[in-house]
Amino acid sequence: MNELIEQILSYLRGIWRNRWYAIACTWLVCLIGWGVVLLLPDQYQASARVYVDTQTVLRPVLQGLTVDLNPNAQVELITRTLLSRPNLEKIAQSTGLDRQAKDAEALDGLLTRLSKDIGFAKSGADLYAITYTDPQPELAKKMVQTIVDVFEKNLVGNTQQGTDTALRFLGEQIREYEARLVEAEERLKAFKIKNAGRMPSEGQNYYGRMQQASNDLEAIRLDLAQAENRRAALQQQLGAALQQQAKSDSAAGGETPEAAVVLPVDTRIQALERQLDQLLIQYTDKHPDVNILRKTISDLKKQQAQERAQYTASLPQSRTVISRTPKTYSFIDELRVKLAEEEANIASLQVRSAEYAKRYNELRGQASVLPQVEAELTSLNRDYEINRKKYDELISRRESLRLSEQAEQSKQDVRYRVVEPPRVPPIPSGPKRLLLMSLVLGVGLGAGVGLALLVSQLWPTFDNRRSLMQITNIPVLGSVGVVLSPLALRREHRMVAVYALSVGALFLAYGGLMAWQLFGTRYNFLAG
Repeated sequence: MNELIEQILSYLRGIWRNRWYAIACTWLVCLIGWGVVLLLPDQYQASARVYVDTQTVLRPVLQGLTVDLNPNAQVELITRTLLSRPNLEKIAQSTGLDRQAKDAEALDGLLTRLSKDIGFAKSGADLYAITYTDPQPELAKKMVQTIVDVFEKNLVGNTQQGTDTALRFLGEQIREYEARLVEAEERLKAFKIKNAGRMPSEGQNYYGRMQQASNDLEAIRLDLAQAENRRAALQQQLGAALQQQAKSDSAAGGETPEAAVVLPVDTRIQALERQLDQLLIQYTDKHPDVNILRKTISDLKKQQAQERAQYTASLPQSRTVISRTPKTYSFIDELRVKLAEEEANIASLQVRSAEYAKRYNELRGQASVLPQVEAELTSLNRDYEINRKKYDELISRRESLRLSEQAEQSKQDVRYRVVEPPRVPPIPSGPKRLLLMSLVLGVGLGAGVGLALLVSQLWPTFDNRRSLMQITNIPVLGSVGVVLSPLALRREHRMVAVYALSVGALFLAYGGLMAWQLFGTRYNFLAG
């Protein structure tokens, strides 16, 4: 740490020894710099404030964006719109600046400079400031006025033009998506025709349909088993009633029992024949249900012949006339009606069971086909829905754009208005001479100190014993101080005083220039 401090002190002593180089360099830099600053031409900034409805102007450009632009992005977008090359060419022609360009390259440079020099900044809610700086105040004001006129003319007309462009774009998109929608509908229709009978039910896929068919088959088989149990119970009740009636009638005499008895199979045959008549009214002879009923009736007739033969063989040889009591006859008829109804129900359940079994087996047989059909159908439906939603969205957007255009035309909203006309202040806006002079002074002081330090390093001296010992590697026993004579001491004091006066004169010159710039400008403003 001590070595660092000693090194810094050595640098400071070297700068002080070469202080005349420092002050001379500082004066030279300041005189040149201040002269250049004073010779810089005055810059006058003309400005105007306008009201621009950014939502109206940017609506055709921002149509379809899903995010809101921040104010800086809006300003940049409006600046690009307003400071386009055609507008800049109109401004250059109106102000006569285009006559300064001798060729196309010079014109490009002029337009580029104008795009950089013309300022367009947001100064409030939908308020924008237009500025332009030039050494000639009249030209600066004329430039801003021309910018305002060109912008006003273009913005009012470009809004309608932008709306028309947006409508044309939407029309093209609608026609494109309409063609896509028709194509998707045709693909979907062709697929449904090709895979008729394999299409999934509403809200169910293949596995859901398979599970539903299995559940239906189990349920119908359960109902069939219950119906067969009820039929067996009715047959037992009817058989017991007939035997009881036969015993009663054999004692009283009457007609032969085999002719009077109606077997359960007889009622089943009658019920099925009635059901067959009903089916023939609705269907043809080749209908599956008709064929099943006919086969069932044929089997029952064979069973009828066997049961009647067995019943006749079981009766006694003496045949007597049967005399029925009304009470027993009514009970037997009631049982026969119930049995016939149950037989008809069983026949219907058998038909339904066969149909459900057929459906279930068909679904099992199509296990490798139906999932693929459902996947392709889902893909086609998804493509169709995407195109339909996009088509509906474009239609809605076009109608909204038309309604907005009609509403704006009916209300005649203000889209562009000059709030503050172009004006040029009498005081120059630039250059910032006070700041520039201060910078020149700082640069001059830095250059002087740097030059003094450089000279001290080019012609170094020994300030202490340590530095001498480090350089020569010779032990230094001591040092002898310089004793100045009174004459030399007075001369040294005079030199320090002259140096202080030169430094003071430098800052006095700086202060005078600053005061002249500050108060002189104000005086000119008040005098003007």
